Amino acid sequence: MPTGPLLLQTLLEALTLFVMLVGLFGLVIPVFPGLTVIWLATLIYALIQNATHNMTGWGWFAFVVITILMLFGNVVDNIIITRKIRDHYIPWSSIAVAFIAGLIASIFFTPIIGLVAAPLALFLAELYRLKNRDAALNSAKAYMIGWGWAFGARFIIGLTMIGSWMLWARI
Repeated sequence: MPTGPLLLQTLLEALTLFVMLVGLFGLVIPVFPGLTVIWLATLIYALIQNATHNMTGWGWFAFVVITILMLFGNVVDNIIITRKIRDHYIPWSSIAVAFIAGLIASIFFTPIIGLVAAPLALFLAELYRLKNRDAALNSAKAYMIGWGWAFGARFIIGLTMIGSWMLWARI
C-alpha cells in the first residue's frame, strides 16, 4: 500500500480520472459540458502538480494539447449539429425551441428526458410551422443524426483527452 506523498498522488490521479469519466459519459447529455469537465479535471491536476513542484515540460505540453482538444471539441460539436440541421432548412426559431426544451427537461427532470424532449420539441415546432407530419419528422430525424455525429466526435475527442492525461500522469 502506498504511503505519504505516493498515496496522495494515487488519490489525486484516481479522483482526476473519476471526474474525467463523469465528463466523458456526461457527453451523452447534449447540454452537459463533458469536454469542459474533463479539461477542468486536468486543470486542477496541473495546478496541484505545479504547486507540489511535480509539473514537467511534458506535463505542460500535455495540458496545452488537452486544452486545444477541449476548445476544438466544443466548437466542432456545434458545427456538426448546426450544419446537419441547417442542411434541412430548419429555422433558428425551431432550433431554439428544441434547445430550450432539452435544457429545461434536463434540469427539472432527468437528462434522459432532456434527450427525448429536444427532438420532440423540434418535431412539434416544425409540425406547427410546416403543417406536415412527415416533413416535421424529417427535421427531428436530422437533429438526431446531427446529435449522433456530434456525440461521436466529442466522445473520440474526450477519449483522446483522457489518453493524453494518462500518458502525462504516467511519464
